[in-house]
Amino acid sequence: MEAARCPVVELRQYTLHPGQRDVLIDLFDREFVEPQEAVGATVLGQFRDLDDPDRFVWLRGFEDMPRRAEALESFYGGPVWRAHRDEANATMIDSDDVLLLRPASTGGGFPVPPGARPAPGEPAPSPPSLVLATVWYGHGPFDATFVEFFQQRVRPVLTETGAEPLAYLRSEHAPNTFPALPVRTNEEVFVWFARFADEARLERHLNRVRLSRRWREEVLPTLSARLARPAQRLRLAPTERSALR
Repeated sequence: MEAARCPVVELRQYTLHPGQRDVLIDLFDREFVEPQEAVGATVLGQFRDLDDPDRFVWLRGFEDMPRRAEALESFYGGPVWRAHRDEANATMIDSDDVLLLRPASTGGGFPVPPGARPAPGEPAPSPPSLVLATVWYGHGPFDATFVEFFQQRVRPVLTETGAEPLAYLRSEHAPNTFPALPVRTNEEVFVWFARFADEARLERHLNRVRLSRRWREEVLPTLSARLARPAQRLRLAPTERSALR
């Protein structure tokens, strides 16, 4: 599949009030997908965090930073958000955990979904897979040398241990073109995404990575020297209308 045309990507993690995640997901999937895409955003995927019942994670893409500003101004200044913002905001404790990213190479973006997103209330065309998002925090920028290391050393181990790599991205440091929505600044991150048919296969992959000699000898020494703190791992279940599934 060709890469999706989203040179700018937001990874958004929301902390919600207890018991409110399905309320927000129902509202989001019903009201917020098409109106955002109509003004120039791409809703790449939305997810339940399997390890935190009060976390909602979603991905949004844009053609570039100026068009991001235009799309967000149109949506958040428009009638759909105005009609539903109070209901949406009532579910949230924090919505400011946002990483601004860009594909780490020409082939690092998200793939174009193979089929159309189901309409609200319609069943999905196939059972959803699970997505693993791994966030690496660096002492410094993840430069071209690191991207080459990921492609030549890391990705082969991920594949041979059962992962289906989807995308790999790194920090976008362009100024926030829509300050009304904060993003995390002064972060150096490298984020990779992989897909699994089910939770058992995801867990089998993680166990095989831990036991992998290639991982211990060819990956960990270089990776450990780069990381400023432990990685964040998100095990994500797509919502009913997530394009990434």
